[in-house]
Amino acid sequence: MAEAHQAVGFEFTVRPDGADIKLSQEVIKNIYLSGVTAWRKRAIQFKNGVLAGVYPASPSSWLIVVIAMISTLYTRVDLSLGMIDLIKENLPRGYMSVQTGKVLSAILFATLLWLFLIYLLRYSLKALLSYHAWIFESHGKMSSSTKLWAVLVFILQSLIKMFSGRRPLLYSFQASLPRLPLPSVDDTIDRYLESVHALLDDKRYKQMETLANDFRNTSAPQLQRYLLLKSWWATNYVSDWWEEYIYLRGRSPIMVNSNFYVMDLLYITPTQRQTARAGNVVHAMLQYRRKLERGEHAPVRALGIVPMCSSQMERIFNTTRIPGIETDIVQHLSDRKHLVVYHRGRFFQVWLYTGGRHLLPSELEMQFQRILNDTSEPQPGELKLAALTAGNRVPWARARLKYFSQGVNKASLQAVESSAFFLTLDDEAQGYDPAKTGSLDGYAKSLLHGKCYDRWFDKSFTLISYTNGKMGINTEHSWADAPIIGHMWEYVLATDCFHLGYTEEGHCKGDINKGIPPPARLEWQIPKECRETIETSYVLAKQIADDVDFHGCLFSEFGKGLIKKCRTSPDAFIQLALQLAQFRDQGGFCLTYESSMTRMFREGRTETVRSCTSEAVAFVRNGTRLELFRKAADKHQNMYRLAMTGSGIDRHLFCLYIMSKYLRMDSPFLKQVLSEPWKLSTSQTPQQQLNLVDINKFPRYVGAGGGFGPVADDGYGVSYIIVGEDLITFHISSKFSSSETDSFRFGQNIRKAMLDIQNGYRLVSKSIQAFYKILV
Repeated sequence: MAEAHQAVGFEFTVRPDGADIKLSQEVIKNIYLSGVTAWRKRAIQFKNGVLAGVYPASPSSWLIVVIAMISTLYTRVDLSLGMIDLIKENLPRGYMSVQTGKVLSAILFATLLWLFLIYLLRYSLKALLSYHAWIFESHGKMSSSTKLWAVLVFILQSLIKMFSGRRPLLYSFQASLPRLPLPSVDDTIDRYLESVHALLDDKRYKQMETLANDFRNTSAPQLQRYLLLKSWWATNYVSDWWEEYIYLRGRSPIMVNSNFYVMDLLYITPTQRQTARAGNVVHAMLQYRRKLERGEHAPVRALGIVPMCSSQMERIFNTTRIPGIETDIVQHLSDRKHLVVYHRGRFFQVWLYTGGRHLLPSELEMQFQRILNDTSEPQPGELKLAALTAGNRVPWARARLKYFSQGVNKASLQAVESSAFFLTLDDEAQGYDPAKTGSLDGYAKSLLHGKCYDRWFDKSFTLISYTNGKMGINTEHSWADAPIIGHMWEYVLATDCFHLGYTEEGHCKGDINKGIPPPARLEWQIPKECRETIETSYVLAKQIADDVDFHGCLFSEFGKGLIKKCRTSPDAFIQLALQLAQFRDQGGFCLTYESSMTRMFREGRTETVRSCTSEAVAFVRNGTRLELFRKAADKHQNMYRLAMTGSGIDRHLFCLYIMSKYLRMDSPFLKQVLSEPWKLSTSQTPQQQLNLVDINKFPRYVGAGGGFGPVADDGYGVSYIIVGEDLITFHISSKFSSSETDSFRFGQNIRKAMLDIQNGYRLVSKSIQAFYKILV
């Protein structure tokens, strides 16, 4: 094979008088440069690791403290208050002079003082970050205690900046983040009963109340004590169990049921050339990964001062979910220098570095074009191989052990699973086209499941490149939540459009080194039995995919700007509109899930906001009256804030349930709670986390958001993104197999509910103005 010969760095010629070895100077040069780059990377990672580890100090601040302490040895002022002399008296004698002992004692005291200052600043910041009353205050109104808190946080962070001498790195605040607090059992049960009161009739509510009180008075105290012990010992009492039991122990397909997708820019396609767009985007991802590995991204901060946990970002790249018989594992590797690309049933390995540097966008474009130009056919079983990742987990785990544990299959599978990420060069065009009805629907379904065998659903994410230059991402959910992939995607799109750019012909900018070896085909030897397993997984996945009823809805009548004029939260406004739409669509109410982040705490992930409150039900049932809307909106905001600050309901009950399983304690109450279906599952896609693009200046450079599949067989999954001031995009999913749901119908109900609520505001506003004119 041509690529194999080009990859060889030296040649052997066997002759009667011995072996003649001809070294390739070009390859030796590349080996040398790669080694230099690798050591430089390790040095930078080590340096930044030290800086993050000693933050809010710096190595130079240690030197300053040491010099200051040593200088006091030659003055009559003892800043150590006798501690230096005490340390000197306890040093071993006979091995150093008196002067050396003094200097060593001063260094030891200075180091201890330096460490004391580090921990003092860290725990002072942690104490301040444990204050969350500011979240519960109305917009534009700030209590005296919150003002004092904000001033103290600002002063402390200013001192930290002076002490460290540099801006914080990505992981600098990790040690200062507070632990997720454990709510009391009484508070959680009371909030739970309140959350279901409007959904149950009197008889069923009394039964649930009896179950809850029995649990409160019997097994709950013991379970809570063990959970309290875990909250003291573990960094986060929820996150490890959430990842294992909610995601990794699931044995059903993760395609549609767990994975989610993220779309490209809504209106803009920077180039129509598939390979050029893929080249720029992949290069931007490599730049993001380099900064990520070095910890050079700025930590995300609420209000500009409250840091969010960054731990989920560690596993964006080089991560794969590995199937197991009973449970999967998340495998995260160190830096990997290759990418695996899928195109028309073939798998290719593309190296991302040459001569110790990243491939340029133009060079990546060339490599991807080589793949498109390759006319070879898939090997037997190769076309639908990735369907194994779309089917049930147990057959995939068994096939992996039996057919992919040795030989070329093992080597090729390792190439896939150890790659930086997975790229699909799709053979169709997708994207939003206002001239085509349902274009957003087809785009979403393609990102969510594709053909069921052209995405590697186990990779941390699969990047998808379409023939018209549009892109998108399918993300495996166990390792992180949507804001993490959204953070990376915002960086990539901004870098692609505003920094890398394209030539007038739509190609990537830059020169091309045509001597780079072409992508290498991965080899597979898939026996007939394995092909049967692949086909079985594909058939199941195809049934799931074909059952997804999807509708994308662009709501442009008004947006965040007008909602804020109503003096209410845009999220509360939309959630109440969803409740109104649900009532009109189904003739009743249901348990509603809204995702809220808990990243103000270390290793925090999400909490559930139970959006269907008694106040929301009263608002919907009583003709959408304004005073009832305000009460419902305030209630929703309070529930959201409680979830964000660790006082939610569902994660606590989930952990109590897991603890009861460990202790083999039966709890009818917890069983009932954990078995309740979420017929309406909702989530807001994060927007403008980095503010790299001024959307007021560039209003068309906005993302379309992302979405997920339906959670319940007879329910809806709704994701929405508030795009700028005047657009809200809804991603609605359900199942064709349910006679009760229809995604398009629900989208129409959402639109009507949004307009009806806003019209109610307008009518009230006009009435107030008219009344004011009469008074005047």
